[in-house]
Amino acid sequence: MSRKILLINGKKSFAHSHGRYNDTLHDTALFFLTGQNHQIKTTFIDGGYDAEEEVEKWLWADTIIYQMPCWWMGIPWIVKRYIDEVFTEGHGRLYANDGRSRSAPERHYGSGGLIQGKQYMISVTWNAPESAFTDPDDFFEGKGLDAVYYSFHKAHEFLGMTHLPSFICNDVIKEPNPERDVERYTEHLKTVFSSPSA
Repeated sequence: MSRKILLINGKKSFAHSHGRYNDTLHDTALFFLTGQNHQIKTTFIDGGYDAEEEVEKWLWADTIIYQMPCWWMGIPWIVKRYIDEVFTEGHGRLYANDGRSRSAPERHYGSGGLIQGKQYMISVTWNAPESAFTDPDDFFEGKGLDAVYYSFHKAHEFLGMTHLPSFICNDVIKEPNPERDVERYTEHLKTVFSSPSA
């Protein structure tokens, strides 16, 4: 089934990072999904954007895919700024309110989203080994990738969205293997977008 997909490239050249890995993975998704006859729109955050136009893209899309590096255990500041600006611009279209009523202000926080049924996915690059996320004795205490992005996921749930399985490339500076990661990402996309829930 053809889907309308917005691909968001959140790479930025900064310090020792030039963004090539994220460009490669963004292009991998663009090539694969176009080849599967999905309708695609793209946004390159660091190339500039208009918040109102982005809201319209979000309303058009069935699925949003973020491609971004990890910086200091989270999303790059340009991606956070994009979310702040676009989600705020989308008040009344992406979300109505925080979901609570004055009669019961302690209940239903986060239930005011207006884009239920839409999905999103993250594809991220890290210079951390897989064990940092999976080993209970390692840095993230075995909590997994999605726990690291908990607040990011909640921001999208606030809009009414659900997330598709996340994808990660590990050790992209210490042991880069872009050819392998392109193959892995292509297989991930095949799996996710052939699933009945996608």
